[in-house]
Amino acid sequence: MKNPLLVWLIGVFALALLQGCDSSHAEQAAATGDKAASQGKDSSMVRVHVFNSEGKLVGPIEMPKVVKDDKEWRKQLTAEQYAIARGKGTERAFCGTLLDNHTEGVYTCICCGLPLFSSDSKFNSGTGWPSFFQPIAKENVAEHSDESHGMVRTEILCARCDGHLGHVFEDGPRPTGLRFCLNSESLAFTPSDQLAKLADPAAATTQPAATQPAADQNKATAVFAGGCFWCTEAVFERVKGVTDVESGYAGGSAETANYKAVCGGDTGHAEAIRVTYDPSQVSYEQLLEFFFESHNPTQLNAQGPDSGTQYRSAIFYANEKEKEAAQAAIRKVDASKTYSKPVVTTLEPLKAFYPAEKYHQDYARQNPDQPYIRYNALPKVEKVQKKFPDRTTHGS
Repeated sequence: MKNPLLVWLIGVFALALLQGCDSSHAEQAAATGDKAASQGKDSSMVRVHVFNSEGKLVGPIEMPKVVKDDKEWRKQLTAEQYAIARGKGTERAFCGTLLDNHTEGVYTCICCGLPLFSSDSKFNSGTGWPSFFQPIAKENVAEHSDESHGMVRTEILCARCDGHLGHVFEDGPRPTGLRFCLNSESLAFTPSDQLAKLADPAAATTQPAATQPAADQNKATAVFAGGCFWCTEAVFERVKGVTDVESGYAGGSAETANYKAVCGGDTGHAEAIRVTYDPSQVSYEQLLEFFFESHNPTQLNAQGPDSGTQYRSAIFYANEKEKEAAQAAIRKVDASKTYSKPVVTTLEPLKAFYPAEKYHQDYARQNPDQPYIRYNALPKVEKVQKKFPDRTTHGS
């Protein structure tokens, strides 16, 4: 059977041999843009995320699509930008100006300024084009089938103006397994300390979502770490009495509480979840039962296919009562002889919990067919549901 990735790579490098860092290929592609752009204005609406005056991403907000005629686009863009963003061209590999950009910030559409990708999802794919594993907001990037050049690929475009960005492939790293392959000429870059410059008028009355759960005397919280937070989040979302589960980081400092830093394994953080629950429906001791059932607490600094201190088994206790309950739970698991090795779960005082990036939240529920979720998270959910059928939900 043919390898789709190999076929694609052969095609790409064949094209690269015919292209130069000059604008010859882009000028040829511009003819396609002339035809597409001349079809007139579109009055349809889109729902996308934008920045407000405080440099915070908000939304989704409904707003009109940005549609201009060919003359307007040519006046706004350089010849190279027009040929690629409007004419669906491709810049030569390793020639893009943003390929080696390592500054923290946000990449926006060169045509309409819509935020598209963040530096925290950028990685070196070795292909010669800027690569990202996740858009800054899924609503901001549209996908279309592309069968040009004898290959079936998925084209990615700006959702607000239909500007051509590149293609997306299923050979990327965690957390998504995707590689969004971009053209530098389709993008503009804004450093993280200047995001207020990206403020969109439509965001004036919209506030970013709160990261802390609202205070409620009938609710309590607990913080656990049992490997990849996608998996633990998926399990606890099915527990009756749990009202919210948030993925995040615990055990390290605020300065390194981001996915890129935590993946290095040396920040002290663990991928953790903050469980908000109703004590009248489910107790902390019962949550500990779910915790130990949902992962292997005898695996040191690893869980399943993931390894590193960020995947350690840990209970972050908020007070002495929680610490004592956790100690009792560990003794109970060890005494049960369920595992041939002793429990290595650490008990750590909860100093702070830092919510993870938006794209990590509710990940398993929103991406049930993603390979990692299908083979790692869902079996854990099914195991817990089978063990506690009356204390878990079984809906989607």
